[in-house]
Amino acid sequence: MLVTDFDFELPPSAIAVQPAEPRDHARLFVHERASRRDEHAHVFDLPRFLRPGDLLVLNDTKVMPWRLRGRRATGGAVECLLVQVEGEAGEAFVKPSKKLRVGELVAMEGGAIELELREALGGGRWRVGLRAATGTVAAALDRCGRAPLPPYIARDGAEDVQRDRERYQTVYARVPGAIAAPTAGLHFTPGLLQRIAAMGVQLAYVTLHVGEGTFAPMRSDVVEEHRMHSERYELPPATAAAIAATRARGGRVVAVGTTSCRTLETCADGKGGVVPGDGASDLFLRPGSRFQVVDALFTNFHLPKSTLVMLVAAFAGRDEVLARYRDAVARGYRFYSFGDAMLLV
Repeated sequence: MLVTDFDFELPPSAIAVQPAEPRDHARLFVHERASRRDEHAHVFDLPRFLRPGDLLVLNDTKVMPWRLRGRRATGGAVECLLVQVEGEAGEAFVKPSKKLRVGELVAMEGGAIELELREALGGGRWRVGLRAATGTVAAALDRCGRAPLPPYIARDGAEDVQRDRERYQTVYARVPGAIAAPTAGLHFTPGLLQRIAAMGVQLAYVTLHVGEGTFAPMRSDVVEEHRMHSERYELPPATAAAIAATRARGGRVVAVGTTSCRTLETCADGKGGVVPGDGASDLFLRPGSRFQVVDALFTNFHLPKSTLVMLVAAFAGRDEVLARYRDAVARGYRFYSFGDAMLLV
């Protein structure tokens, strides 16, 4: 398969730069795979499309505020996204990388954190040192860091920065470690989760720390040649037991987001259930992949030629998905991180 097989026309105006408010007021495109029937609703209507006995599986990773802005001694602007932090060292994508020099010190976030450029790793990635003006590096990042929003979303004011830190996080985030949000989960409110549970749908959780592999561009023209970056995951015994119980009662396993889906399929036991545990997953689900655990998928609308749209196409068929995406564009649905949602059942 060619990467261009997953291309479609997406006007810039279709990419959301602000989230829906409230969270569950985003639009919902529902597609029934067996009948090919479509329905248009809102995320707050989700209980209508679930059944008592179903299991909703959510990714409880917590996004780290690891995007920083600063200025060089020359006055030039610098932006970095930390992808690893261990104490006072780490790795980061730093822009504009070509102008920077090994050994350079950059004051980030008004001097709250100093960034030392230690080694250029290629592709804009650097090994860096970190020093906090006061307290620990972890505390300084928690206090001053910004939400790692996609680069096409520009923010300036302090009010926007704080709002984005709250809004680019699921309401059930628990385990720190992601450098990007599991965006399908951004649509859920505590009230919506309570309504879902009250109707007899069980909730369960996995953890997959979203890393650069989720949003890294394809580096080959041939889909099968692409290799995903590995991302750390954990699937608790309680979730494995919940899936077994769902199978026994004839319910459906509904994955919230591509990250939950990949975690479940990584841990598949070949019998419709999963093996609990933790590890690193580089699973690349694409057309031809077999889904062993996930029966329904709740997900955002993804970008053309991305590994995420390939996963959705694997689940519901390339032609079917691209036809729905074209329809969604025509109907004014919003795409990407802060965009609308799709339910494939």
